[in-house]
Amino acid sequence: MRILVDIRLLSKGGQSGIEEYTVQLLNNLFQSNSTHQWQLFYQGWRKAPLPNNWSSDNTIKIIDWQYPNKLFDIWRPKIDNHVATDLVYSPHLNIIRANHAPRILTIHDLSFIHHPYFFSLKHRLWHKIQSYKNQIKTASVIVTNSVYTKNDLINTLSVQPEKIHAIYPGTNPKLKKMDFTRPEKLKFPYILYLGTIEPRKNIPLIIKAFNIVKQKNNFRDLKLILAGKAGWLYEKIFQEAEKSRHKSDIIFWGLVHSEEKNMLYNLAEAFVYPSFLEGFGFPPLEAQACGCPVIASNRASLPEVLGQSALMVNPWKEKDLVDKLEAVLTDANLKNKLIAEGFKNAQRFNWKKTACELLKLFSRFSS
Repeated sequence: MRILVDIRLLSKGGQSGIEEYTVQLLNNLFQSNSTHQWQLFYQGWRKAPLPNNWSSDNTIKIIDWQYPNKLFDIWRPKIDNHVATDLVYSPHLNIIRANHAPRILTIHDLSFIHHPYFFSLKHRLWHKIQSYKNQIKTASVIVTNSVYTKNDLINTLSVQPEKIHAIYPGTNPKLKKMDFTRPEKLKFPYILYLGTIEPRKNIPLIIKAFNIVKQKNNFRDLKLILAGKAGWLYEKIFQEAEKSRHKSDIIFWGLVHSEEKNMLYNLAEAFVYPSFLEGFGFPPLEAQACGCPVIASNRASLPEVLGQSALMVNPWKEKDLVDKLEAVLTDANLKNKLIAEGFKNAQRFNWKKTACELLKLFSRFSS
């Protein structure tokens, strides 16, 4: 079967969860020994390079029309009138139309509906231009990363349950427990947050809780590392850190390179993720795979994904996070229990299994 995959979201070379999802999923689909012919729709004016193994694989064809995607969004051609394909797969909500070929679409979450104030005007306009309701309506099958997002689609947009399939993603196999010699820049105990620096992740709560924890003498050497690229409205988060009396102990790490990520997770005392809404949430699972105890929000998909393997907090309650942080930092038995349960939990999520379940959906449309 000829399968066209819309990978335009990779063109900017970003490191968000959606890019991670797409790259890891495609790697495992390509390695599945299926007989499918993969057509990667990667047209655009300026694009980040794709993995070398993709361009050297004779089962993969790169389709590049080499003109700006903004023009494509205006033109909105029916892709199967120009490219012979049996199925269109979109790993992200990115408009692409087809005449006869069925389309499978992954929806990661509906945060843009529930929390529009977490997005810039540019992103809100983008979602409007994408005609997301029509995309969801016309797709043959919807894939979600969690049962939470499946139910959200049913309750918020009245999508028929039988049209939606919840398929869990995997975790990056390169992220694992390893022995690291502490480099000079990490010669101290620290709490870690890793993700985009943006309001949706509730980072000001982390800073406020850290300020309270630091008031106790036994946490005098403790630092807070906020790792990740600056996103929408990051200035307010920087301002929250700047007014802290412990601002010299708050480190904005910046963009995390792949070789740094393992080290940061492995050497952290705890990983904190009090996000307001996640359709899945990769960072807490990555931390667990590296043997780091996790404290996460009890909202959206996170209780489903983490279960009893992490301490869950109300993202609106500062004291709740303070209490859980102090518990992990002072109770060795609790910390070791969370590490052990975290390892087991992270092993539930496997990209080969994800690819296998998606291939089963693809097979429904083979002639």
